[in-house]
Amino acid sequence: MTESPQFPPLFSGEVVPKHTDPFNKAVSRAIAGVDSGTIFYSEAVDTLRAALVLAPETPLEEAIQAVYVAQIGLAESLGALAPPEVPVHFVWPDRIKVNGAICGSVRFASDVSDPRAEPNWLVIGIEVPFIHPGNEPGENPNATCLHEEGCVEITPMGLLESWSKHTLLWLTYFMDSGFERVHDEWRPRCDTLGETIEQPKPGVFVGLDDKGRMLLRQGVMTETLSLIEFAEHL
Repeated sequence: MTESPQFPPLFSGEVVPKHTDPFNKAVSRAIAGVDSGTIFYSEAVDTLRAALVLAPETPLEEAIQAVYVAQIGLAESLGALAPPEVPVHFVWPDRIKVNGAICGSVRFASDVSDPRAEPNWLVIGIEVPFIHPGNEPGENPNATCLHEEGCVEITPMGLLESWSKHTLLWLTYFMDSGFERVHDEWRPRCDTLGETIEQPKPGVFVGLDDKGRMLLRQGVMTETLSLIEFAEHL
């Protein structure tokens, strides 16, 4: 029998049927008016898939920074549950690295795309593989799964429970103190910061501005890229 995760106050969980994408379910329920703080999740044992519904009371350009909060929550959860020698890093805008290889991602969607508009809802989803699809480890050296990295004691529901607690804590920091504290926590975990990158655009990843936008230097010019540009439109 699959363990049932225990969620912190202000969050609640709703399991989705097998073969249903929790992210798509969260979006459809958000459109219908589900309570903020609801987490939709799958009970699959090979991958953690979950999505959190939020109801921001700020313009989208500020609310979208909660995506960084969700990433920090995931990194802190893995840091607490995984062996101490397993490093967790971010690749902007949406990927998670474990031991230097891609091991999960975040996705996000909102009902508005104008940075100045106040969204009715924001959905942030996470996906973390525990076992390689087809159980073929090493097939892609740039991708990994938690079991391959020695995290065999972690379960998807255990990670979900931990993620919900760490994410709620960092959402509280974000709402109380703004983006600066989130930025300070996120920045050291980004292993492409200061590096020349090819994706999502070629250039040098200089950092994030005070609105959480990527600063990308191309020659003598620096442009900004917002997470809003990478939100899904369903």
